[in-house]
Amino acid sequence: MLDPASERDEIADVLCVDGRIEAVGAELDGRGAEIFDAEGQWVAPGFVDLHCHLREPGQEYKEDIASGGRAAVAGGFTTVACMANTDPVNDDPATTDFILDRARNDSPARVYPVAAATKGLEGKVMTEMSALLNAGAVAFSDDGRTIMDSGVMRRVLEYSRLVDVPIIVHCEDRTLVGDGVLNEGAISTRLGLPGNPAIAEEVHVSRDIKLAELTGARLHVAHVSTAGGVEEVRRARERGISVTAEVTPHHLTLTDEAALGYDTSTKVAPPLRSAADVAACRAGLVDGSIDAIATDHAPHAQHEKEQQFTEAPHGMLGFETAAAVSLDLVRRAELSPLEWVRRLSLNPARILRRPGGSLVPGEPADVVVIDPEKRWVYDTAKGHSKSRNSPWAGQELTGRVTATFVEGKLVFHVDRGVLAP
Repeated sequence: MLDPASERDEIADVLCVDGRIEAVGAELDGRGAEIFDAEGQWVAPGFVDLHCHLREPGQEYKEDIASGGRAAVAGGFTTVACMANTDPVNDDPATTDFILDRARNDSPARVYPVAAATKGLEGKVMTEMSALLNAGAVAFSDDGRTIMDSGVMRRVLEYSRLVDVPIIVHCEDRTLVGDGVLNEGAISTRLGLPGNPAIAEEVHVSRDIKLAELTGARLHVAHVSTAGGVEEVRRARERGISVTAEVTPHHLTLTDEAALGYDTSTKVAPPLRSAADVAACRAGLVDGSIDAIATDHAPHAQHEKEQQFTEAPHGMLGFETAAAVSLDLVRRAELSPLEWVRRLSLNPARILRRPGGSLVPGEPADVVVIDPEKRWVYDTAKGHSKSRNSPWAGQELTGRVTATFVEGKLVFHVDRGVLAP
């Protein structure tokens, strides 16, 4: 049993009653209870994903809340926060309410909407944050786009203090990115693809941190990908600025060399970077400069990805491979199993200030069971997402989620598939 909230790493039973953790300890009396045998496996709080794209409303041919929720629990995620770049954009309480209604009826995973910070994600006019918060939004973000106007960004951060929720920022200077589709460097030159320079991320991480310092707002930096971005966050935390950050499994493990075959499933925003950037992201996660692992699950239809690299949309699937891919940090002894779980569960829950990430009695019985040694082949055709865009498609991975419980209810079993709703 691995519980970062109580710092417990031990062999123990977990008793769940009426959707909550009742007790944790050795040889609990389970008479009358349904027994799930997890011997030889890790039992941990359900994962919490700070950053995903469920595509509903408007792009259900790529994913919807039902299919995304099924993919999430198959990957051990009991709670996911979905970004606002839907169609229509989630910049209105009616859209927020629609997402929550769909989630209640269709998703086995708990879904938290992240509403847009500016109307239409245009970076011009701030949304009605109070109304969106009252409708159920948990944070605000123009993810997928950068709020380029510093004056608008300052006002967004200032107002966010009144509603006391984080602003999640996508840090890329669009004037520096230009038409760039791959990390600017030797690989982009070799492939003849326009480059996206690391400085495009670094200057905007720096700007937003300075604005957070000025306003006192809670800033969360999404999908950090560069050594410079990690260092900016590290220095800000040392100065006591209220900034948190996340990194994706792909930015922890893949470099721009993964794109050498022009595989469009490797086209993401921000792009896969250099080996030095990967090492810096891993180091930042280990030393706590980066708080959390987030998937940035971004499904796209096959016909959209089967285009020239410059034309294909950015994004890859993340839910079902996140555990196996990020377990590389444990296998290389960079993170202990307990610290790995902390970055997938407790830390993200605390950033959102929502329940989760804990097996302490009284907390929701959101539980994941992981076999860290299980070898399996990731077959996207048998996955639960509607889309197939993953660079790990067809590859053997090590470490697999074998069961997921939401509020004490078994919603996924590795041999039986997704069981609810």
